Amino acid sequence: MIEILTIITSLFSMIGMWKVFKKFGKKGWLSLIPLVNGYKLGECVRRERDGFYMLLFTLIIKGLTVISSFVDTESLQYDMLLIAQVIFAIPMWVLSVRIYIGLVEAFGRKKRWAILFFFFDWFMLMLFGFSKKFMPLDDYVGDKHSDTELSNISLLGDGSGLSVNLNKRTTVNFFKKLTLLRDIHLTIPTGHMVLLLGGSGAGKTTFLNAVTGYEKADAEIKIGKLDVYKEYSRMKYDIGFVPQGDLMRDNDTVYRTIADAASLRLTTDMKPAEKRKRVEDVLDIFGLLPLKSSLVSKLSGGQRKRLSIAMEYISFPTLFILDEPDSGLDGVVARNLFEKLREIADTGKIVIVITHTPDRVIDLFDDVIVLAKDAERTGRLAYYGPVDEVYDFFGKESMENILLAINQKDEGGEGRAEEFVSKYVSRLKAAGGEA
Repeated sequence: MIEILTIITSLFSMIGMWKVFKKFGKKGWLSLIPLVNGYKLGECVRRERDGFYMLLFTLIIKGLTVISSFVDTESLQYDMLLIAQVIFAIPMWVLSVRIYIGLVEAFGRKKRWAILFFFFDWFMLMLFGFSKKFMPLDDYVGDKHSDTELSNISLLGDGSGLSVNLNKRTTVNFFKKLTLLRDIHLTIPTGHMVLLLGGSGAGKTTFLNAVTGYEKADAEIKIGKLDVYKEYSRMKYDIGFVPQGDLMRDNDTVYRTIADAASLRLTTDMKPAEKRKRVEDVLDIFGLLPLKSSLVSKLSGGQRKRLSIAMEYISFPTLFILDEPDSGLDGVVARNLFEKLREIADTGKIVIVITHTPDRVIDLFDDVIVLAKDAERTGRLAYYGPVDEVYDFFGKESMENILLAINQKDEGGEGRAEEFVSKYVSRLKAAGGEA
């Protein structure tokens, strides 16, 4: 009797899930495939990771069940297999609850509805699948497609600065191919300090990784006339990247920290006397020469940040990139740090900076790169150009308000990313591809 009820409820679950999949714009017949249907349900509610691990744990439990059928029920091995099944069942139940929570949220219902799913999943799937009163929110339905055209250009630059022609950057996440960046073309002259602006998930870090060659894209990246990808072993020393956190040892002195960085980033054919002079020069540039005998652990936040930057600047890179260098610093210290970066740019370097407080130092920048997510949640170029033109382009008075304009509505923004991406593409084409 129990087996018959199990078969009936499983059948109802598949039928209800079929209708749920159809409401999300997915193929309904996928609900008929055991194990896979749970993963696809997680994909519908943007919880692919939970769906994948639930599938994995389910397969493990099924495997343990099969193995236990060949073991003596009175043996210790059988008991251990039963215990293992229970252990793996716990995270599987947790993941299923997470997917149910995602489902009720996708349908605009409160989280407590997930409790009913956990105990009466077949009934709730039938209800959500067949009732016209239960419809998923528009943002979850189907695959969103961007109507924004591509620029289909290639920028050459003047052969001295940075030129970026990025067609596409893709990745595979749990069997699903995702496009992270698309159609980003720009040239940055030497001597320019550029702000990289974009909301969470817009692709700022992905863009920088592509530009530096750390994660290659379908792109051509050149510094001067040299291709970063084709000559990476040579070009990586001409690119400095300062992450938000630092990797310095607290028990080293300031001088030893820079000297070690010099050993790693400078060519082996440089004479020891030249290396020592380079270390002294960089310490002087960042105002750290009087502190060269101090331990890193004794530095203030601002001094530590300058030391972290100096480590990457030791090779005098043409392209210098910094990810939130002002993180954790107060206004005055942060301002002094950005003024130092401005001085570096003025020596003929290209400096690209991400910061969450751009308005307080925007007067020090020459240009702005604005990345935004289109309808497909792909990072696109919404603007690149001078700071004094960006406000008119977006019709806003501050960088913070520009971010609000391009952020998705579910992120508290105005959801106008597509509008500005399209506007910039049109502007670029009208200018004959010059940027």
